[in-house]
Formats: sequence, structure tokens, C-alpha cells
Amino acid sequence: MTVTDHTPILAAPASRGGCPFAPPPAYEQAREEAPVTRVTLWDGSQCWLITRHEDVRAVLGDARFSAEATRPGYPFLSPGRKTVAAGESSFIRMDDPDHARLRRMLTADFMVKKIEAMRPEIQRLTDDLLDRMTASRSAADLVTEFALPLPSLVICRLLGVPYEDHDYFQERSRVLLHNGSTEAEVLAARDELVGYLTELAKAKEHAPDDGIMSRLMARGELGMPQAAAMGLLLLIAGHETTANMTALSVLALLRERDQWTRLQEDPSLVKGAVEELLRYLTIVHNGVTRAATEDVTIGGRTIRAGEGVICTLNTANRDADVFPSGADLDVARDARRHVAFGFGVHQCLGQPLARVELQTALETIIRRLPDLRLDVPFEDIRFREDMVVYGVYALPVAW
Repeated sequence: MTVTDHTPILAAPASRGGCPFAPPPAYEQAREEAPVTRVTLWDGSQCWLITRHEDVRAVLGDARFSAEATRPGYPFLSPGRKTVAAGESSFIRMDDPDHARLRRMLTADFMVKKIEAMRPEIQRLTDDLLDRMTASRSAADLVTEFALPLPSLVICRLLGVPYEDHDYFQERSRVLLHNGSTEAEVLAARDELVGYLTELAKAKEHAPDDGIMSRLMARGELGMPQAAAMGLLLLIAGHETTANMTALSVLALLRERDQWTRLQEDPSLVKGAVEELLRYLTIVHNGVTRAATEDVTIGGRTIRAGEGVICTLNTANRDADVFPSGADLDVARDARRHVAFGFGVHQCLGQPLARVELQTALETIIRRLPDLRLDVPFEDIRFREDMVVYGVYALPVAW
């Protein structure tokens, strides 16, 4: 039996509750009472909210739900996000076969075996950053001194982007990822980054190196705009996501000190703890959007062709049917079924790299700074509630 009641019961994005690590209470209530339900967006349009683990995987694994932002009914969570998505020309906004063709150009660069071979280099960078951070001080902002530089250094080396330009691309990345950015701000930031990467791609044609941008140009299958778009996707995703996940993970462990102590006492738990932290924190808080291209039944509800959906990964990752006591952080939990990296053909290409970076960062911080503590009250931490990628703006710590 299917239900086709289209009565909207809440707005999206929804207001946050008291716990900064948890999904909005309205979303969690929806998961329990109406896991596939209608919501109203900022512009008055309506779409479906998908909150349960089983249903999120069903949508993201179904080719009848399109990632193309030009599809009728595709939902946008803010005016700025609409501008970003409308101008997105990388493969994350494409369906197969175009998506698969472009994604395959990068698959070899992010294979587990290749990323594992980078672990010693990532460990060296981690140690170097912590050496500098702790050399003559007993306190620092973990975001600016460690969590942001580490993935930025790594992705710059992978792409062949000069790290000395990091301020330039980080400032513009923040504009693109800010939910409150105006259309003019988004267009200016994107044009500047695309121009920067286009010039870089041209330079790689004449002076190639072993970075991804050089290899993309050497293939001869992409024009400058496509190469720049692919580089832009990797550059932003490669530093913003892991940087925020690192800082937020440290904060969560400091907040749940017994979990920090368990990792201190048994470092073999770190690999699994990273999966649990990915599940528990799920830094894509506003969800993944799609548009139905055919009528599809999800969770007993009929989603019509031309209707949009929002899959809330954070509510799916706390679904008690899959993760009992999912509101609790348990570093010994088997959390491998989480959907923090998405699901289906569009799941995060860079997840092997993110895992190695997070494992290395957390193990090293806990080992080298066992007495790490917050240097401000928890209530004074400012969370990135206005950004696409959730996290904290700063994390003052002492040791």
C-alpha cells in the first residue's frame, strides 16, 4: 500500500536542538513517526525528506533519482546552494554514463592500495604540524594549526596545487560552502577559483608533474573548463571535509572523555573509532539532494517523477534499527554500515584518503597529547551551522 498525502509538516533546513552533534530534533522525530515526509523549502517549494537508514540507501542506490541539478523538482536548500549547483559542471552533478566516465579518470588516484602507500608521508606531515604547534606553546587553535593544514597539504600534493596559495582557495571555498552567500558572492568566488585552476591546468600542459591535474591534462580527454571543474571539486572536498571532521572528532572525544581514554589504552580501536565518529558526527548535516525521474515507492510513499528528495545522512546514521543507542558515541561499535560518505555510485570518491588522514591524525594526537583539553568552555565553541560542511570555526585547546 502506498500513501500519497502531500501535507508538509516541517520546514527544511530545520532548527537545531541543544546537542551540537545531533541532527535537528524535528528530523529525528520524522524518522520515528513519518520517515518519508513532505517538507517546505526557503522558496516555498516542497520536496520529500528521507530520514531512515534503509530508505536513504534505497534512494541513493536507485538510478531513478537524479543528481543533476537541472532536473525538474530538484531541491535547493538556500539561494546560494541553488547558484552553486546550477553552475556545477563536475561529475557529482551528473548521472551515468557521463558520471561514470569522468569518475573513472580519478579512480586509480584514490584506490585503497595507493592511498595506503601515502600513510608514511601523511604521518610525517602530521608529526611536523604537531611539532610546530607544540614547540614553544602550551595552547593553540587546533583548526588553524593542525586540522585545516593537514588535509590541505595532502590534497595540494595530490593535485599539484602550490600549497602557498592555500589562503586564496580556502577563502573562496568558504564563500561557496556558506549557506548565506549571495548569488553574486558565489559567482565571484567560483569564477576566481575556476580561473585559478584553468591557469594551473595550462601550466601543467607545459610543465607537467606527477599530480592529478597534470595527468588529467595528459589524457587529452578533457577541455580546460572540465579539468578546472574537476580540480575545483577535489580541492574543496579534499580539505574542507577532513579538516572539519578532524576538529569535530577531537571535540567529541574531549567531550566524552571516557572514549578518549579507551583509545589511549587501546590504540588498535582507532580504525574502528574513525568509522564510529563518521557515523556519530556525519558532517553533511543538511542532507543529500536528488530528483525523481520516474514514480518510485520509498518507505510506502509514492514519490512522483519531477519531485525532489532530501536524504538526511545524519538521521540515517542514528537509526536504532541499524545502530542501537545511536545517539551515544561508542568507539568500540561496529559502525561500518554508516552512510557518512553517501551510498551508491555517487558515494565519496576520496573516502580512502579521508580514512587514512583521520586515523593518522587521531592516533597521533591522542598518543602525543594525552592530556589535551579544551581551553574554553564547551558552550563558547562556535559551530558551523551556516555551512554546507559542519564543524567548528575554531577549537582552542591546551596541553
